[in-house]
Amino acid sequence: MDQSKIDALRVRPVFPQLHLIDGKPVPASDGATMDVLSPLDGQVLTTMAKGTAADMESAIASARAAFDDRRWAGQPPAARKKVLLKWADLIESNALELAVLGVRDNGTEIGMAIKAEPGSAAGTIRYYAEALDKVYGEIAPTQSDVLGLIQKEPVGVVGAIIPWNFPLMIGAWKLGPALAMGNSVVLKPAETASLSLMRMVELAHEAGLPPGVLNAVTGEGAVVGEAMGLSMDVDVLVFTGSGSTGRRLMEYSARSNMKRVYLELGGKSPNIIFADAPDLEEAAKVTAHGIFRNAGQVCVAGSRLLVEASIHDEFVSKVAEVAKGMQVGDPLSLQTAIGAVNSDRQLDQNLGFVETASAEGGQIIMGGNRILHETGGYFMEPTIVTGVTPDATLAQKEVFGPVLAVTAFDTEEDAIRIANSTVYGLAGAVWTSNLSRAHRVLRDVRTGVMHVNTYGGADGTVPLGGVGQSGNGHDKSLYALEKYINLKTAWIKL
Repeated sequence: MDQSKIDALRVRPVFPQLHLIDGKPVPASDGATMDVLSPLDGQVLTTMAKGTAADMESAIASARAAFDDRRWAGQPPAARKKVLLKWADLIESNALELAVLGVRDNGTEIGMAIKAEPGSAAGTIRYYAEALDKVYGEIAPTQSDVLGLIQKEPVGVVGAIIPWNFPLMIGAWKLGPALAMGNSVVLKPAETASLSLMRMVELAHEAGLPPGVLNAVTGEGAVVGEAMGLSMDVDVLVFTGSGSTGRRLMEYSARSNMKRVYLELGGKSPNIIFADAPDLEEAAKVTAHGIFRNAGQVCVAGSRLLVEASIHDEFVSKVAEVAKGMQVGDPLSLQTAIGAVNSDRQLDQNLGFVETASAEGGQIIMGGNRILHETGGYFMEPTIVTGVTPDATLAQKEVFGPVLAVTAFDTEEDAIRIANSTVYGLAGAVWTSNLSRAHRVLRDVRTGVMHVNTYGGADGTVPLGGVGQSGNGHDKSLYALEKYINLKTAWIKL
């Protein structure tokens, strides 16, 4: 990457953002707007349409009309593939613009953003484009005078609510398989990070996606998100975000048309380090990056560090040393390793968790403070808290910030018990040279994703989903397609 190109893009004016409904940019029905604040300096970056329930209803109606007349679902698979591949190409060719715009909006450091956002999104869209013509129906094993066909049909209208931490990556996880299967989609970006996702929606239309097939409405979740959840005309709702919002969406489903709701609700992922880990230096480096990159604002972040007691002090010191070398600052500088916290509200919440951890007996061995006040941005030191008991607030609640909770354990059984002591079950890791132990821990820790001698990096060929209160259903891989299809049986008497 070229720093001069980044610097040129960082000052590019951002025009006021409108909804995109039926292929056209439209303002909120009452003309209301919201300020978009940049976490880099706390200043207003632009404005966006503050959507109303009527706006969401209009977008859903547009998606329903597009689905019913089969302008997308009725196209041959090869035609849908061509559009999606062109969209992926456009995302890739506009990658730096998208990445910088996203960083200005949500604070992720550019080194991570360029790969995790447009890079990942383009790969995901391309993956599902290539998969869509390889989804076959089935013939059931029936008696000779009957033909039993199992057809796979699009579900209809998909509502997708996308979080602010990785809007392009997570947005593509929903949009790729939903559109590949011929559905229409209504998208609701996060209030605090809509800009890059709205631009990606524009690129979809440039690639030839028919009007009405992909609509996007910005605004407050309590208004437009609720309208989506309560709609009688949304068939499937997909969401990544907080547990409290996920519960509300399930309630909305019950109060409306009983739409299927798929949730990815984050976690409190355990990163388990045994004394026989093959390389403690590497484990320390990966541990630090696994919690502090993107200022800890990662669903699968290894936010609980469980360390065998015999190496506890030594290993924590190694992690702290790595963290001290990770530069916090301007997310649009290529030298920065840790960017900004997404909002002042999120920053206050993070600092509150540190205060609570200290009050409950945790020892803050580094960090714990807001820094770089003079920038006006929202920056926090990487923070390590030791002596965190399994029932402590910091061990039980998802922080979504650069805060690492450290707990010592004595035996393998202790490690598994502590790992399973929260309501979450999204991700985790075990570091050991003992193959049998690795398999036992892999089996017994209740998560949707488990790493062995690494943390993070799983690509789109494998599913991501949680157990417990980390959600249901899966993003990524061919398994994601299952959320966006209906099975229809044709029982034919011959």
